Amino acid sequence: MGKIHLGTVIDPRGQQNTKRLQLAPRPSLEELRKGPILFYDNTKLAFCNYMETFTRLKERLREEGFTNFVDFVETVRGKSTQDQKDWAAYMAKEKPVAAFVAMGDMGTSSATTIVAIALEELGIPTLYFTAPPGTNLVRAVANYRAGHLCITSVDIYQASTIEEVRAEIDNQWREIMDALLLTGEDLEKRADLNYKFDKDVAGNNGLINLTERIQLDTKEADEPAAGIEEITDLFNEIKIGDGLPIIPPSRNRYDEMLSYCPFDPDMVMVEEIGPTGNDIHVRDLVVSAVMAGCKPQAMPIVVTAFKALANKKYNFHQSVTTSHPGGNLVLVSGPLAQEVGIHSGQGCLGPGFPANLTIGRAVNLAIINTCRSIPGVADLANISSQAELTYCFAEDSELSPWETINAERYDEQTTTVYVMKAEPIHDIIELLSNNAYDLLDTIVHCSTTLGSNNAYLPGPLLVILTPDHAKMFDLAGWTKNAIREHIHARATNEVPMIRGRGIVPVRPKSFENMHPMPVTRFPEDIEIVVVGGRGGHNGVILPWALHSEGIVEPVALPDGSLPRSIESFKR
Repeated sequence: MGKIHLGTVIDPRGQQNTKRLQLAPRPSLEELRKGPILFYDNTKLAFCNYMETFTRLKERLREEGFTNFVDFVETVRGKSTQDQKDWAAYMAKEKPVAAFVAMGDMGTSSATTIVAIALEELGIPTLYFTAPPGTNLVRAVANYRAGHLCITSVDIYQASTIEEVRAEIDNQWREIMDALLLTGEDLEKRADLNYKFDKDVAGNNGLINLTERIQLDTKEADEPAAGIEEITDLFNEIKIGDGLPIIPPSRNRYDEMLSYCPFDPDMVMVEEIGPTGNDIHVRDLVVSAVMAGCKPQAMPIVVTAFKALANKKYNFHQSVTTSHPGGNLVLVSGPLAQEVGIHSGQGCLGPGFPANLTIGRAVNLAIINTCRSIPGVADLANISSQAELTYCFAEDSELSPWETINAERYDEQTTTVYVMKAEPIHDIIELLSNNAYDLLDTIVHCSTTLGSNNAYLPGPLLVILTPDHAKMFDLAGWTKNAIREHIHARATNEVPMIRGRGIVPVRPKSFENMHPMPVTRFPEDIEIVVVGGRGGHNGVILPWALHSEGIVEPVALPDGSLPRSIESFKR
């Protein structure tokens, strides 16, 4: 029986540039004793008993005659790659002979890795302390951005005692010192990251040769969609995609997807993002749209979503690897939403609506494929959620008694894309209230919980009203702004209940002595949209909110002009 060769497909990982850091020359023992030795705390050592990491480290060093230390404390949150490099350069002005960096345990792990690499590049031997679950992410980031790096993983967590933290330092003392003193092959072994993914990328010319990996006999080739299972299995094996079956990104499909994408395929959408530190280009979005099953007409929406994600206020860099389970919500408002087929009516956040599902999926595939935020490997999401698979819907002006987001921000003819890093929708059932005020009380009580990020990180909030309840508000004289002001004033938490819980808070300075504590910073944080079908279920979508805003971006042609229709994008 003959064999069928499947040829090649475009590698969805894009142009992965192999990097190899030149490790800084290590000092002699005597030079190390003279110092100074830099201790950089990214503020995570204030967490529980983590500070004991540096406390015990300094005690052990003093016992061996090391006394010249210099300390820095500064967060990496909400900062760009260049910001991290600039911070490393600032610390390097102290001319340290070596550096200890901590702590790579959770969402700051990736950004702190950039600081550690930058210190090595500046000629400062560096050891980066990590803890689960951040250790695996650090290995990934260091692998893609540097090829190797000295790390020490301490097995501690929020309930670790002082004695347990100290024991971790003592038990690994020899390895700790080796990271700063070894040379040659011994140092290379110490800095090895044992990261096993994407070893096949170099030299593949941006293509995956399916013929070398998959062969079908002629009988199998007669099956509809022949080879799809084998290609999906291969992609899953090499950690490309989201685990669901994909449309293979052949050159023909890529070219077809470009038919409604007049943007330069080489145009950079997001710079130096994710574990790889590579740019995301338009071509990467095109490949992900093919894999997701998008129609070509969806490309302007996908591109606009990434324009919004690239906004510095979104904190995209940290969002792609955070431990939070939220996804990248994509809400489309305006005439192009309906033209593309993005559903806003009954069941719009569920199954059955191809444009919603495939556009949301394309956004998240681009992050996994190009950034290499590999689920379970280089993505800290402890549990994750379906929101990280797909999260796209539209609002429809015909359903709403008020202006939609596009009309509020621009005008009715402009189509906009609103993005927010957010939890899945929280259902609000209200079948018994027959007046708007009682209904609003129910919504207020669902707008935060002690376990929600916005109890500690006030920020954006998305309120979803179904048409019947929007009508109740409108008939009672409630405007969007009145609803916003009501929720902002009443969606609060009692300060004693949130003290010492959740996450280290990030709030405006004006909130320091406030009681009770609001979950939004101002009424304008709250977006109100009318979607879905008739009935008594509303929803609220709570934010990640860690230095992260909801961003609105207009859909525009490459020259910045507004399209008359989706056909304006056709090449």
